[in-house]
Amino acid sequence: MTYEHIFNELDITVDPFALCELRGECNLGLGYEPRATLHYVLSGRGEILVRGRKPVQVARGSIVLIPALQNHSLRSFGDDFDPLPTCRPAELDLARLLKTSENAPNGQLAALCTNVTIGLRGVKDVVDLVREPMVECVSRGSRMEQPLMRLIEEVSQPRLGSRAMVRAILLECVIDMLRSRLTAQDQALAWMAALKDPSVWQALRVMLDDPGKSHSVDSLAHVVGMSRSAFAKRFSEAYGSGPMELLRDLRMRMAGTLLKETELPVKRVADMVGFSSRSAFSRMFEAKTGQSPRSFRSSSRLAE
Repeated sequence: MTYEHIFNELDITVDPFALCELRGECNLGLGYEPRATLHYVLSGRGEILVRGRKPVQVARGSIVLIPALQNHSLRSFGDDFDPLPTCRPAELDLARLLKTSENAPNGQLAALCTNVTIGLRGVKDVVDLVREPMVECVSRGSRMEQPLMRLIEEVSQPRLGSRAMVRAILLECVIDMLRSRLTAQDQALAWMAALKDPSVWQALRVMLDDPGKSHSVDSLAHVVGMSRSAFAKRFSEAYGSGPMELLRDLRMRMAGTLLKETELPVKRVADMVGFSSRSAFSRMFEAKTGQSPRSFRSSSRLAE
């Protein structure tokens, strides 16, 4: 595979948007999501606080992609802001999340936020291999300014085909964002270099298609027709970590989705993502998210 082939096969699905409004200097907790979260800042200045990471500074025009299962919150500095479009939430299921400080000044931070799945056709969630938040600042006159203005128009004045148009615009923006980050050699995109190696991609595909299966370094090496040591070395050089570390991340993301979207018992979720022991699963899930599986399920539903 080449980068051109990867871009040609990129696809995106988008959840309904939320308009997050933070009036004054305050924080809006967004918790954990089993899918990646995309934020586009419409006005104001602030930062995105991600558990265990340095704050991500944002301002009008910032686009930030937060990896799956990253507990994070928006923080407003309470600065003055540009006028927002008049949105009609009923048309595009545009929810509103509002946070107001007790002594709110006139300023606010406002952002369009959504959960996204970005992958290759036939393989879902490739974007979940991104380990660090991806940030792009869209300045006036840049390539991405016009598409994002169209995005705001589609959200604020929805009409026939708006859902499809929003999806197409976001795909265009994601391609621009990935292209820019690759040119800058962003380490968050080490997975795309891995996709160029046919053997590594074959192993990735096997894990992505069924994270809960009893994969091992030996079984993956057998799939790609290599020795265990040669495969482990090649995978680590391409992706930046071993295949079992990646497999654990994929299993935790799958577990997050099951916990949020189903009523399956925690033991059954553990079985489905490849754990024979519920306690071992719970320890790993808490180490990844900072919450027990039960707490994650409760908090993610309260946030809806």
